Amino acid sequence: MQTISLFPFADYWWFYGLFTLGVFGLLALDLGVFHRKAHDVSYKEALGWTVGWCALALMFCFGLWRYAEWKLPQDPRLIAAGMTAAEATGLARQTALEFLTGYVVELSLSVDNIFVFIVVFTFFGVPSQYQHRVLFFGILGALLFRVLFISLGAVLMKFHWVIWVFGGFLVLTGLKILFAPEKPMDPERNPLLRLLRKIVPITTRFEGQKFLVMENGVRHGTPLLVALAAIEFSDIIFAVDSVPAIFAITKEPLVVFTSNIFAILGLRSMFFLLAGIVHKFRFLKYGLGLVLIFVGLKMAWLNELFGGKFPITWSLGIIAALLGGSVAASWLIPPKNGGVTPTKPAAGAA
Repeated sequence: MQTISLFPFADYWWFYGLFTLGVFGLLALDLGVFHRKAHDVSYKEALGWTVGWCALALMFCFGLWRYAEWKLPQDPRLIAAGMTAAEATGLARQTALEFLTGYVVELSLSVDNIFVFIVVFTFFGVPSQYQHRVLFFGILGALLFRVLFISLGAVLMKFHWVIWVFGGFLVLTGLKILFAPEKPMDPERNPLLRLLRKIVPITTRFEGQKFLVMENGVRHGTPLLVALAAIEFSDIIFAVDSVPAIFAITKEPLVVFTSNIFAILGLRSMFFLLAGIVHKFRFLKYGLGLVLIFVGLKMAWLNELFGGKFPITWSLGIIAALLGGSVAASWLIPPKNGGVTPTKPAAGAA
């Protein structure tokens, strides 16, 4: 039964298309209406957008659950496989919980991106009123890269040995986060930026919110373009962790795709909401490391141990406990030196 795709692309291509159009429509509304003029994003505005994106994800989760509850009991493939209506209804609930669990995991892993955003914006001195524009196009590129990674992952997951490779990679990444010493990120050492400077001359000053300008008949990039390139590169690195992590939760490409996209959409507002306090979550990296170890073990071992599928309610509870515990510990246990933990990417992204 596990080999049957509940939402095969051949039957649901129209949904992928409509969902993608809806996402681009929301992004166009965001940049073209609400952020048409460059401005500092206030805490209140960031909170409103964060709540809005989360509410939209939860509404989608509920809609997916209700649709699957209606559709799956009458799916001829499941009926032919001997699945009863009650079992199909339970599968619909499991699908919704897989989306919710995947969304929580992806949103949590995105905290690492916030550290990188802080480092990049500080290093290049990006004015606060232009940071939203950089993040907008950075996340637009991230959406495209995630689609490529998810498509590749969906193909590779058809081979059983890939499950072991992905699972082992996640466990090793989690152990690295827990025990490897943190290294400060230096954008100047980023190979993508070095390549960019060889292709496009870079100015030393900002030109408003422009990424490219003409000087003496030659097109030049601005520091905003360099910051954008650094953010794009960091997301590619983080996608190597996050995409296998979501495939450890569910093998349904539609669930992987939608949960990943919703997590990315909420990342900009989450940055403006948490940028000033994220350094206080000094134990969060340990929670993220343990989450990656857990999902890696789930993919490579626990699923088989539990007859092919580790209970999704247990997964959600364990992940919530690990993340909630690390956040609570950060607030309740004062730093030994009484100081502030420096803002670094937990996994050493670059």
